[in-house]
Amino acid sequence: MYRSATVALSWGLVALLITPPLLAQSAPPDGPSLPGQDAFGAIAEVVRLLEADPETDWSAVDLERLREHLIDMNEVVLRSAVKSRPVPRGLAMDITGAARTARAIRALVVPHAAELDRMSAWAARTEPIPGGLRLTVTARTADDTKTVARIRGLGFAGLLVQGGHHGPHHLAMAKGQALPGHRH
Repeated sequence: MYRSATVALSWGLVALLITPPLLAQSAPPDGPSLPGQDAFGAIAEVVRLLEADPETDWSAVDLERLREHLIDMNEVVLRSAVKSRPVPRGLAMDITGAARTARAIRALVVPHAAELDRMSAWAARTEPIPGGLRLTVTARTADDTKTVARIRGLGFAGLLVQGGHHGPHHLAMAKGQALPGHRH
């Protein structure tokens, strides 16, 4: 029994020593892959990318800006209230929250709507409402019932994760670069 415990403990220590380097090796070298809900992981991934880039201008790096953005993402995803209703060709969503959440909604959803609107099949717009915003996403083509069903099926949470801009956005933010249409 003592020998079994020693072997198990030895393998456990080996796993602890080997796992972090293996995880680091499996991360994609060309850009962030985490969208941001796991703030610690997202920041660690960006730091890894910055450290691997010999061109990083450390005097411009602003990880606090990224951290604040990730807090906003948490507020919007976890603390906002969303009331959705079907509209012709899509979905209207009233996204609201108190204080910090309302500010986060305005900071994140407006630029995200612009990203959604750049997609070929969708049209997206926002309008202010008390405590937040109304996001309306519709199919660009009136008879595109498949896209309408997709928009409605995704709902706010699913629409929020659409597009491939999250990782590059987080890296640019951490590098201190200006982001068109973003207030953070």
